[in-house]
Amino acid sequence: MRLAEDAHDSDVGALKKWLERESGLEELARRGELQIHERAAADERGTPMGAGMEIVLLLTGWAANRLFDAVLDQTVRAVTAWRANRRSVESGEPPEAEVAPGDDER
Repeated sequence: MRLAEDAHDSDVGALKKWLERESGLEELARRGELQIHERAAADERGTPMGAGMEIVLLLTGWAANRLFDAVLDQTVRAVTAWRANRRSVESGEPPEAEVAPGDDER
């Protein structure tokens, strides 16, 4: 998932923490079936794009394929909720977010 280029580092960190506390995602992470990481954003060729950051959710283990759609749906809902919360506690519009499978999905 990527936040718009105008996102601050604090937005990336806050969204990552939000996802880590999301009940379904938190349970998968506790069981070792999901990892949530920040990394430098890359362009279509995989080349790092300056200071931009993205959040990567990695499903691991035998159930990864079965859980993929549910985790993707839950992540979209969590990002929507985070943006609404961010809008209510900080001034200005929160950054746009793109939630999409990466090159190595499923």
